[in-house]
Amino acid sequence: MKMTFRWYGEGNDRISLSDIKQIPGVTGIVWALHHKMPGEIWDESEIAEVKRQLDEYGFNMDVVESVNVHDDIKIGLPTRDGYIKNYKTTIRNLSKFGVKVICYNFMPIFDWTRSNLFHPVGDGSTALFYEKNMIQDDYNAMAKYILDFTEKYHMSFPGWEPERMGRLDELFKAYEGIDHEKLWANLKYFLEAIMPTCEACGIKMAIHMDDPPWDIFGLPRLLVDEASIDRFLKMVDHPCNCLTLCSGSLGANPDNNVAAIVRKHCDRIAFAHIRNVKHFENGDFSEASHRDCDGDTGILDILKAYHDCGFEGYIRPDHGRHLWSEGPGTVRPGYGLYDRAMGIMYMLGVWDMLDKLEEK
Repeated sequence: MKMTFRWYGEGNDRISLSDIKQIPGVTGIVWALHHKMPGEIWDESEIAEVKRQLDEYGFNMDVVESVNVHDDIKIGLPTRDGYIKNYKTTIRNLSKFGVKVICYNFMPIFDWTRSNLFHPVGDGSTALFYEKNMIQDDYNAMAKYILDFTEKYHMSFPGWEPERMGRLDELFKAYEGIDHEKLWANLKYFLEAIMPTCEACGIKMAIHMDDPPWDIFGLPRLLVDEASIDRFLKMVDHPCNCLTLCSGSLGANPDNNVAAIVRKHCDRIAFAHIRNVKHFENGDFSEASHRDCDGDTGILDILKAYHDCGFEGYIRPDHGRHLWSEGPGTVRPGYGLYDRAMGIMYMLGVWDMLDKLEEK
């Protein structure tokens, strides 16, 4: 596996490339042009500037995360072809700088959903938390909580662009009538349109699982379990149509066996997110450290599945807890330095031991 670390860019992330360089085993930075709105073309000059920054520290830029898909594509409006054309141009521009994997999602309106960004875990740290009863009918209250935070602390979240979130009622109206089957059809249309470009550029499109893996606020979610992943890969059966398999997104549903999905589709997993979650009987869940016994995701089984399958793709620690001096205003929710660094060392320790056992 190739270990990476997500970074939000100069002036947009309190964690520096110098900090990340000190984490053993990290060879690549998962990056993005976070100021770009969905549908905009990513210019070569802006990509080149990120490459210059990463080259200074010896990091590759093979994986880009959050090349977001415009709502018109998801809804299936006549204007989608223009936005797909822009997406193809972005793919070509990224390929000129060595990008090999594009992580994206096809979730309507909300990229991810949580009810508390800094929920006390019980050991003095905090973590992202999902309270089921708070994610019911009033999407405006949930969105206001997130947006108030981003405004107060001058942070932008992928998929939570204030320009889009300011049109929530309009967006919900636009998605009226978009059920699961229509969303599947629009995803198929998008993928079939871009696959020739991906093949020509040597880029894999790796879809992220829906987070959480169930419908919210009446909006359909597609990539939620083994059956839906099977359908997705068969729907557009192309080697460039791949997965960003997120253990935390799938693991939020205790019925999902993530390790089994890894073994079934390892050859189509271009990018792996390793995240641990702890379930509560009422349907709530909290994100936890990467240590297997601290959550219910089955991190050890998942890592062994990747190792047994000879996984050579990209992997990164996903959301971690906020530790020590990290808190509101000092860290991006879920993206602190310390717990993700410890998560990397945990994963590499497990992997090294599996390598050692294989030698015997």
